[in-house]
Amino acid sequence: MAAHPAGRPAGSAARNGRRGAGAVQLAGIGTALPGEPVDNDRLSRRLGIASEWVETFIGTRTRYFAVDLDTGRARWSLEDLCTDAADRALADAGAEPGDVGFIVVATATPDALMPTTATLLADRLGIDGTPAYQLQSGCTGAVQAFALALALLETGAGGDRPLGLVVGGDVCSKHLDLCQDFRELPPGALVNYALFGDGAGAAVVSHGTGRAGSRAVLTRAEHRMSGLGLPPGQRLEWFGAADRHPYRPAATEDYKAIEHRVPAMALEVRDELLDALGWPPESVGHLLPPQLSGRMTERITRELSHGLEWDAVSCVAETGNNGNALVFLQLEKLLGGFGPGRRALGIAIESSKWIKAGFAVEAHHG
Repeated sequence: MAAHPAGRPAGSAARNGRRGAGAVQLAGIGTALPGEPVDNDRLSRRLGIASEWVETFIGTRTRYFAVDLDTGRARWSLEDLCTDAADRALADAGAEPGDVGFIVVATATPDALMPTTATLLADRLGIDGTPAYQLQSGCTGAVQAFALALALLETGAGGDRPLGLVVGGDVCSKHLDLCQDFRELPPGALVNYALFGDGAGAAVVSHGTGRAGSRAVLTRAEHRMSGLGLPPGQRLEWFGAADRHPYRPAATEDYKAIEHRVPAMALEVRDELLDALGWPPESVGHLLPPQLSGRMTERITRELSHGLEWDAVSCVAETGNNGNALVFLQLEKLLGGFGPGRRALGIAIESSKWIKAGFAVEAHHG
């Protein structure tokens, strides 16, 4: 049973909006979501969570799970989803695996500590003799992967292979125990079952402006840790046989801190991006806001675009929060109707250690 694409449509840049020699061309985009969408009624019947509560307080309508909701049996691995997304991105770019000079994978939920998903993906695609990097990160990982890809393209790391493959994905359901009595779980733990989902995305990138058929240009990708001295807002455990702890949850979040800090951090990223690019706010037509939950994303979007006619590009209410796949899902949605000369700002916030990330995208001028 194969995963399917998600709504598939039929940095170092110079300031003042000028594309520098290191602009990343987005030659192709592909995404993959496992199985069929799980709506709130289905989730309610399985977990005993009131569907009205999920809609009102979380605002996520559907999500996708790589595990069978009834049995907890894994149906897709992260490797499977990343391979499907990469295949679609290569097809979208009209490229072959032999054109790929390096791979960068971002994930918080690898199938194993070793071998890395990046090397397994390269093997599945039939790519050999190229660097394969893996970044361990949460919701800002995709932006980090694009930033690394830009650096690799600048240094010619791919040799005579002109393209890079940037991939992000997560299987969050591996941290959710579907075989327990959900009536005994506190509301804070039940939230994760409604909030998170699984998926993957991929982009084929090239250097400069030399590749015909590129969909758009990524003119900036930056990220920085901004949580010095602050406790983590989210923690994912990786237990081994020696340190497995039956009373320590695999995933924990400080939702109060997230609600307090993330909107302010997103506004900071918006202003820093506009200043660095020299873009007047009115010159931007699209906003790719941070993807947390449907309701939280709506709130942040209103604050980010207040007084501005920005078209918000969001997916989390339909896909669930699938971590490193989100930016690719947003980019795929954006590029489906991205007219010549249009501009977009993208923002991602990671609560693990309060990481801010942002990127800018420009459409070709015809």
